Amino acid sequence: MVLIAPFTVEQYMGKYENTPGVINIAESCADSVSIDDLVRLSKDPQRSPLDTALKLTYGSVLGSTELRKYVAAHCSHEATQLSADDVIISQGAIGANFLALYTLIHPGDHVICVYPTYQQLYEVPQSVGAEVSLWRLREEEEFAHNIQDLKSLIKDNTKMIIINNPNSPTGLFIPTDTLQEIAKLAEENNIILFSDEVYRSLFHGGTSGQIEVPVPVTTLGYERAVVTGSMSKGFALAGIRVGWIASRDKTIMEAIASARNYTTISVSLLDDQIASFALSPATRPFLVERNISLARKNIKILKDFVERHKTVCSWVEPKAGTTAFIRFRKNGEPVDDFKFCQDVLNKTQVYFCPGSYCFGRNEDFKGYVRVGYVGDTDVLVKGLQRLGDFVQENLV
Repeated sequence: MVLIAPFTVEQYMGKYENTPGVINIAESCADSVSIDDLVRLSKDPQRSPLDTALKLTYGSVLGSTELRKYVAAHCSHEATQLSADDVIISQGAIGANFLALYTLIHPGDHVICVYPTYQQLYEVPQSVGAEVSLWRLREEEEFAHNIQDLKSLIKDNTKMIIINNPNSPTGLFIPTDTLQEIAKLAEENNIILFSDEVYRSLFHGGTSGQIEVPVPVTTLGYERAVVTGSMSKGFALAGIRVGWIASRDKTIMEAIASARNYTTISVSLLDDQIASFALSPATRPFLVERNISLARKNIKILKDFVERHKTVCSWVEPKAGTTAFIRFRKNGEPVDDFKFCQDVLNKTQVYFCPGSYCFGRNEDFKGYVRVGYVGDTDVLVKGLQRLGDFVQENLV
């Protein structure tokens, strides 16, 4: 039997996020939209998100051509254009990640994974018998991706380098020039470059709003690059379970498509239709603009909180995605972040994620918490007000 570690962030989120009365500032999706919201955002008033006359068969096994075409555009850049044939639709990014990793990684392989990141990205390779080396990002380097550290981790049997761009929990990103260096290393060593880009549409620039958006790794000129993504985070549609895998490497995609037969016949036709509507040229730009505007508005509120409580908390300001990694201290020492989150929840009903427990294997990132700030603005303001009162009473 495959042994796999408990998925701590998902267990923690699942335990508390639907608690009655909870003030949720743990959420990592942009504030969710409804089908009615999509219709209002769309500039095509004649099109409906759902064809209610459509017979609900399995539909296209790999996802509709329309949806795969729109995802291919999402994973393209200028001269490098992907086609629908370069895309497989999955049940969320979590399904995409699992399928790709399970297909491509084997016992005895060596995998390098950025850290901190979504636990799935290093636990799944380890569970199938691969050796995993963590490419550690450090606060003293502002969680930048140190290429020399990456070089030092490469072995003769390194099969894959895994990155997450933008990164959760830090909310930081890898610029294009660094991505090019990573791709060059991967190509020189015949290593698959795997990039979880689930937050790709949310490069907002933080409080300045200024950012040079990096390209998808599928456009770096290295064919053995794989991207995953979904409708959940940056497109605010977690309620439709639609994700994807994209790569220009036909051998990789054929292997994934073959393995997919064991896990997924197809995604829901209804979900496919809604995703296609959301990613259509008539809707996508306005949905993305809505979510980026919300991120830029709310990050200013969160930055004000951090600055007001700078004697006991610190961060590297996020520039992308929906999450911030904030460290709390008491008497100069990192708090016990799990106990801190539990105390805050029990006394204020404000809920967010403990960093060392959810992202550090209970060993690393002591004192950190992950806060989601691209949800409803009123909820964020209320949560931070209560958290601020708690901090003043218990940490200062």
